[in-house]
Amino acid sequence: ILGGAGPADRVTAMPTSPTPLVLVSGSGRSGTSSLAGTLKRLGLHVPQPEVEASETNPRGFYEPQWVIDFHKRHLKELALFNIDSRPAAVDIVARHVETGVPTGELHEWLAGQLALPEHQDAQIVVKDPHAFWFAQVWEVVSAELGADLRWLTALRHPAEVVGSRDIAYLSSQSEELRLTKETSNVAGWVHAALLTEQAGRGSKRSFVRYVDLLADWRAALAPVQQQLELDLDTDLSAPPGEREHHPVDDFIEPSMRKSQLTWDDVRTPDWLRETAEEVWQLLGVLTATPHDPDTLARLDAIHEDYRTRYADAVALTFDHTK
Repeated sequence: ILGGAGPADRVTAMPTSPTPLVLVSGSGRSGTSSLAGTLKRLGLHVPQPEVEASETNPRGFYEPQWVIDFHKRHLKELALFNIDSRPAAVDIVARHVETGVPTGELHEWLAGQLALPEHQDAQIVVKDPHAFWFAQVWEVVSAELGADLRWLTALRHPAEVVGSRDIAYLSSQSEELRLTKETSNVAGWVHAALLTEQAGRGSKRSFVRYVDLLADWRAALAPVQQQLELDLDTDLSAPPGEREHHPVDDFIEPSMRKSQLTWDDVRTPDWLRETAEEVWQLLGVLTATPHDPDTLARLDAIHEDYRTRYADAVALTFDHTK
């Protein structure tokens, strides 16, 4: 399998009915941990062992350790960043996937997970912000094993995501370094957002804003439950006065949104800021209508414009970079 075996070379045990597999993705620091942790408390299963909580995230990551190691190892082998701004990164990953190695590894792991007694008749949630890079692998393996793959994307304003990544470090650095790093981070957010959205096309999918999740998790997850066809262990439609206390009430709280930055706090070229803001607004439309054709067409146009601008920037800086 690790040598790149094709579907015909793998032993595939098809379940009697498709196993719901919710893949939580989205840029890091977008609330993916909060989202996955909420779903776990609502009855979904996180494959074990999980990445342990840390000082940076004491509430937990809710990430299967194997999946994190799988994605990070392959990205490191390809010398790619978690959110890589380079359009060429897509082709680099695609050529690597063609070897069959990532597909074989994921097939072996997921087949083992689906065979576990605790995952029989269960809904599985796998969270990893890197997953969009290997969307094709997840789609192929899920189809081979009879898992019903569903994409769930956490959305957070790019200024907050970018600001929370390096704000402490960059505050003491030169203006030139800050402009360079924050521009790269915004470009990476745009690229990752466009690729993540593209990854879920053709599948059941849903988008949820982090700020909405923190404000009222029941209201935020009601459309998610419907769009992803999930069975949750509580009635999200119950009026406030009739709601029973749920473990999620002790897990989700507004204070979790530690970074509340705006574009005034981020140094980046005007065109890139405007692009990121439009992508953010368009993704917000998808929270209500995940496959809205006009929104998808506009996102495709932005994606093409981004690739063109990136190529222009590389050509412009030839003397500097070489």
